[in-house]
Amino acid sequence: MEQVSTAQAKGEDALVTRTAIEEAYETIRDSVTHTPLQFDRYLSEKYDCQVYLKREDLQKVRSFKLRGAYYAIKNRPFREVARGVVCASAGNHAQGVAYTCQEMKIPGVIFMPTPTPNQKISQVQFFGGDHIEVRLIGDTFDEAAAAAKEYATAQQLPFIDPFNHPDIIAGQGTLAVEMMQDAAKQQLEIDYVFAAVGGGGLISGIATYVKATSPTTKIIGVEPAGAQSMRRALDEGHPVHLPTIDKFVDGAAVQEVGTLTFSHTQAYVDHMDAVDEGQVCTTILELYSKQAIVAEPAGALTVAVLDQLKEEIKGKTIVCVISGGNNDISRMEEIDERSLIYQGLKHYFLVNFPQRPGALREFVTDILGPEDDITRFEYTKKVNRGTGPVVIGIQLKQREAIHPLRQNIARFDPNFIDLSENQSLYTLLV
Repeated sequence: MEQVSTAQAKGEDALVTRTAIEEAYETIRDSVTHTPLQFDRYLSEKYDCQVYLKREDLQKVRSFKLRGAYYAIKNRPFREVARGVVCASAGNHAQGVAYTCQEMKIPGVIFMPTPTPNQKISQVQFFGGDHIEVRLIGDTFDEAAAAAKEYATAQQLPFIDPFNHPDIIAGQGTLAVEMMQDAAKQQLEIDYVFAAVGGGGLISGIATYVKATSPTTKIIGVEPAGAQSMRRALDEGHPVHLPTIDKFVDGAAVQEVGTLTFSHTQAYVDHMDAVDEGQVCTTILELYSKQAIVAEPAGALTVAVLDQLKEEIKGKTIVCVISGGNNDISRMEEIDERSLIYQGLKHYFLVNFPQRPGALREFVTDILGPEDDITRFEYTKKVNRGTGPVVIGIQLKQREAIHPLRQNIARFDPNFIDLSENQSLYTLLV
């Protein structure tokens, strides 16, 4: 793991305090679910340590985001929010704001990117009911956020930031208040707390409260490998806008963290780690099959990272925050595919086949291993050519079987292309 300075960041006066988080807790405790801190026997045995899960996937909107959104709105004078609030989000923050608008009977205008899946839009509409209006603007979150801020300014309505605001951080920190209360009841001394990092609101609130109540507990932030905006900010000494990110772990795929969340992370977080998106997919499937937990990609980050830290956490007591469970069922095929590719069990090749009868039979008989399975075969016969290109997907039983398979394919077609080595062709053909 990479070390992050635990010295207090510059601008300490602006940091959220333990007292502010406790005040937020008292404000929202009757309006949010006190989610359980559960011992996980399977993960504990797998990693030879004591693993507890903070189950925010069981929150009212199936995500911790309700905490910050509710407090950020509730903590304002009612006259400021009575005319309505505005936010921008592609998912969980929007649901938290929508739920709060319904509870407080105030209007809300929620800007979402145009490509947002209908499942997420319908969930926002369900939680907000007649009190919210969804506007689909732009192709990305940044474009939707810009439109939302412009609208809020023009209409003189409060903009509810998704992460970079003291009230959001304090609200998310209420998760840690519950966690430490439950740990005390179970007589636990927590060695590590793992939290997902997107914009940084969650880990800022957790780290602030835990360090104030249990200074020896290590706080570990976990980002998706394809969207390490907090890691980059810590390396550069200030938030940096990443030009491109992998958006698969959508709940934690943020191009630029907030200035305030950066300061909290710099002050209180001990380490930052990153997890490959393929490992996240493997973990989602494992959580479902072994523990019947439906975790969204960001919600699985904290469990996914355990595999690469298994030596360090042996014998320790750790808490993994399952930050959300809003996983669109239509993504499961992609999740399974990414998992198999990450494990080295699924491969795609572009192979030139002789245009003659029996070529496919020869490939199956002489090239494939006894347990190899063809999962995809796309072939278009070319007129007046001796060979034709085939996109072929092959699933293995053991990852080591790839070595003899490559050798056999090279004998069949010395010019074959392994699509895992050519991202552009992979994206085009697969």
